[in-house]
Amino acid sequence: MWTFQWQCIHLFLIYNTVPRFVANWPLLNSSGVQLAGIFYEDSNTTESTSWSRQCRAMFKSAIVLAQKYNITVNGHFIGWQTIRSDGNSINTLSSTCRLVPNSSIVGIVGPPFSRESHFMAPFAAQLRIPMVSYASTDPDLSDRRTYPSFYRTLPADTAAALAIAKLFDLYNWTSCIIIYQNDAFGLGGTKAISDTFEKNNLTVAEMIVFDTMTRSIKGDLRALLMSSSTRLVILWADSGYSASILELALRADVLGPQFMWILSTNIPLNSFLPTWQEQLSGMLTLEPVVGGLAYGLINKTLLNEAYEIWKTYEPESFPESKNVDYYALFAFDATWTLIQALSHLCSTTTPCVSLFNSSYCFDRQLINSSSLFDIIDSNTFLGVSGPIAFSANTTDRVNGTYYIVKNVQSSSNILSYVPVLVSSETGEWTANGRMSSIIWPGKSTVPPTGYASISGLVLQIAVIEAVPFTKCTATTDDYGQTAQKIVGYIPDLIKQLEKAMGFISNITCLPSNQSYNALINAVANGAYDMVVGDVTIYADRRKLVTFSAGIFDNSLRIITRIAPVEPVNYWSFLRPFSFHLWIIIICVIVWSAILIFLFEGRRNRTMKRKSLIHQFELSMYYAFGTLVGYNWDYRIRTPMSRLVTGAIYILSFVLVAQYQANLTSDLTVAKTNNIISGIEDLKNGKVAPGRIGIRTNTAIETFYLREVSGGSRDFYPLRTKAETFQKLLTNVIDVALMDSGVSEYFAGNVYCNLTLVGAPADYSQFGIVTQKNWIYQQILDVNILSLRESGVLDSLKTKWFQASYCSNTSSILVDQLSIGTMAGVFIIFGSISILALLLFMCQNMVIVKYYLSGLVKKSIYFIRRTVRPSTKRDILRTPALYSVPRSSSNSSIASHNTKF
Repeated sequence: MWTFQWQCIHLFLIYNTVPRFVANWPLLNSSGVQLAGIFYEDSNTTESTSWSRQCRAMFKSAIVLAQKYNITVNGHFIGWQTIRSDGNSINTLSSTCRLVPNSSIVGIVGPPFSRESHFMAPFAAQLRIPMVSYASTDPDLSDRRTYPSFYRTLPADTAAALAIAKLFDLYNWTSCIIIYQNDAFGLGGTKAISDTFEKNNLTVAEMIVFDTMTRSIKGDLRALLMSSSTRLVILWADSGYSASILELALRADVLGPQFMWILSTNIPLNSFLPTWQEQLSGMLTLEPVVGGLAYGLINKTLLNEAYEIWKTYEPESFPESKNVDYYALFAFDATWTLIQALSHLCSTTTPCVSLFNSSYCFDRQLINSSSLFDIIDSNTFLGVSGPIAFSANTTDRVNGTYYIVKNVQSSSNILSYVPVLVSSETGEWTANGRMSSIIWPGKSTVPPTGYASISGLVLQIAVIEAVPFTKCTATTDDYGQTAQKIVGYIPDLIKQLEKAMGFISNITCLPSNQSYNALINAVANGAYDMVVGDVTIYADRRKLVTFSAGIFDNSLRIITRIAPVEPVNYWSFLRPFSFHLWIIIICVIVWSAILIFLFEGRRNRTMKRKSLIHQFELSMYYAFGTLVGYNWDYRIRTPMSRLVTGAIYILSFVLVAQYQANLTSDLTVAKTNNIISGIEDLKNGKVAPGRIGIRTNTAIETFYLREVSGGSRDFYPLRTKAETFQKLLTNVIDVALMDSGVSEYFAGNVYCNLTLVGAPADYSQFGIVTQKNWIYQQILDVNILSLRESGVLDSLKTKWFQASYCSNTSSILVDQLSIGTMAGVFIIFGSISILALLLFMCQNMVIVKYYLSGLVKKSIYFIRRTVRPSTKRDILRTPALYSVPRSSSNSSIASHNTKF
């Protein structure tokens, strides 16, 4: 009894508080041909249904306009039936089913919700009548085979998802959180966004469900949002549910300026408390819009006439033209699509519409429906929202897809929606030049990054002492205060990140004997916010922690002692051939000279004028020159000599080529005289495992066990880098595996008697270690990549790693030949030159004697002049310096000519 009384009081209060609009629409519900319109109506609220009232008004305006244009079906004007929707799919289906047997409905406009369309579309297909929705956007409804009689005049959520992806691309956003209502609209939109984001390399970090039955978030909204690294939230819900979700977000303090929200629909802003204006300011809404607001074509004549009819019959509900809801225009085009199709059908067929009457709603069907569907699929016209066209392959309109982004801005303490961006059919966003720019959350004019801000946060950072990455030294000031000075590549990198990100670092320098695996566990357990150092990124470590983008390109190098220089061997150039082979070659030259001497001695005019010794000398010279490839200008005359020459040429071709190859090989081996040449030598056992130094509990040990020893821990264990160098220098180990950066620095600047051998191996990167799901991970990665792209990391590497203070002796040995290596050749050349000079002196002894005699006399003369002044008599008595006795001279010259 009391329950009934309270319900009556509740209805009385609603009746007296809800504004009522007096409508004077003509009564067209008794026409022989009718269109049914389904519109949302909730008696508990008013603002949430204003868009629905506008949709209903434009639905009726379209039908009245058809009467004005004298459009008839079977001689009857088209009438209407309106069906109330409360958002419950079963209730909407039930209301429609009760109305169908007692009316002449040949088409349905609506329903407003995707969840209702999933029920109503199969029902319309059963009745064989077309149903055109003006607000259902679920992508699953696009399947023509599943929903053969369904159409819609606004774009599906797949188009909205693509528009959102392009919006993210415009502002370089990469991830978001989606809050959605758990029905067909919410699930369909979320799936469309997720699929589109995946195709465009964007990320949906979190999906949060809003339960429409309990009107609550599943989980702690604040905890869910604050634990995520992204600060972009997409709210995919109806207007009424969106208002409830925003109120929950305001109470949880997860709106602006911390988070950037993007809504899928407009909500009434005056329903919120004035104290919440600052948090609401900066939000964006993205919704489908008519072509007139996106520089597209619309039928302005049709639109103005529809507005006039609306203002005539229901002037109290008509807002200003610019404030008409876009869904009302989509509702008009949905109605006009059916009117146009019926008009075209009746212009070719009589009677054009025939219904199979039945008292059971599921058996009442349109008889010639296939012709009507064909007309809808092929008909095109310019509607009030843009071009209208459909196809037989999909339920979506094939053109006229536009979107608009509005920005919530505060002016004079009043929140309002300001259009800022529009998207045309190309999908690209352009600024709405007639409106103001975007005001982002926090009244900022700079677009948000989309990540959690780390500015002002104190981070506990651990660094590992590893020169030149990090060097920690204790210093004492004038007041006796001890402080720790940290320098190196890593501290400079931290300073760059501090400058870019705005955090405050509290750095702890750990000793070099600290286990890297222990550091990984320390970060995983929350002892530090991050570890920055020469920590290699490995898959096993990623199971416990997260690594940032690479901060240093690393590889493994083999370091060893520089091999002692071998004693100089003057005859190393003779090594390519054995001693016996050299003897055979000499014999070949002598034998070839004998043959040439026999074959040419009597027949060659040049040889005939020479003595026998000279003939054999020329033969030896010819044989040697031919063998070494000298282009000898001495011509042979006999066929036998030519055969011998050909044989020598063949022998020369093989011997010279083999000598050059062996000499090159020997010299190369002599230059690379280290005990090993690379990783393969370690695998092949060229160095005893116990003589190989490996630092334990490091990525180097992992590589050695995996690639070299096959899991056997047979190496010499080392704990620190300093111990590695000590064991190398004291000959405890022969080689060690080290990271490239450290090994190159110490071999080039500290330990000049150590060198690197072989090619780099196991290319990897060093990364900053952070906890799993660290909310600032993405902004850290972005800033590291920015430092890499701007060249900052390269500059730091040049500063700390590329200086070299050791004399590069090993490289000189590798790149150049020493004098000692080729000294034997020069000894032979010098010996032959001296021999030739002695022979020349012997052959010209007389001339040389007189030259020497004159030189001695001249010297004596100058000595005497220095003792006493010279007189004319002395000068006359001085013999000629270079006078030669006539008889002796002639005989010497004759002798000389005879010899040559």
